Amino acid sequence: MKITSQMVKDLRDKTQAGMMDCKKALSETEGDMEKAVDLLRQKGLAVAAKRAGRATSEGVVATYIHAGGKLGVMVEVGCETDFVAKNESFVEFARDIAMHIAAANPVGVAREDVPEEIVAREKEIYVQQALDSGKPEAIVEKMVTGKLDKFISEICLLEQKYVKDPELSIQDKLNEVVASMGENISIKRFARFQVGTEE
Repeated sequence: MKITSQMVKDLRDKTQAGMMDCKKALSETEGDMEKAVDLLRQKGLAVAAKRAGRATSEGVVATYIHAGGKLGVMVEVGCETDFVAKNESFVEFARDIAMHIAAANPVGVAREDVPEEIVAREKEIYVQQALDSGKPEAIVEKMVTGKLDKFISEICLLEQKYVKDPELSIQDKLNEVVASMGENISIKRFARFQVGTEE
């Protein structure tokens, strides 16, 4: 199948991958757009895994203010070099993450950042619900584990569905950015402020 420049452009728009990477992915998948997207995603994961150990001592603090100044977010996104920190795509990614945090209200960046008391309280509720429904204790544990896992994935930033593209998790989006920038990138911390609430 002939790979047209329009197909390459469409794939590039979808994935933000380099032009040659898009062309190669389309060739390898015989023009199948969905398979090409998956292939580029896998390559992004491989690049992200290779770069994961590198220090991210450069970066930006991005902000997002919403709802007439009643909701604001600050997020620190790290990268390896000053060059990437000044890149418009990187800065835009950091702003998008700040906007996502405003919309999705995560509790922590990764699972280990979720406070133990929140998990314990939620577990207690799930155990009680399962017992109240008359389920046998052997099943209760499995039900509670499944519900807890789902709950944590909904409040953990890296596992949340990206508000601008629910097909991706924040981790998937981060992997794409790592692949396109060629550097390790990390979401280090965030703060979310809302008038009238104490968080």
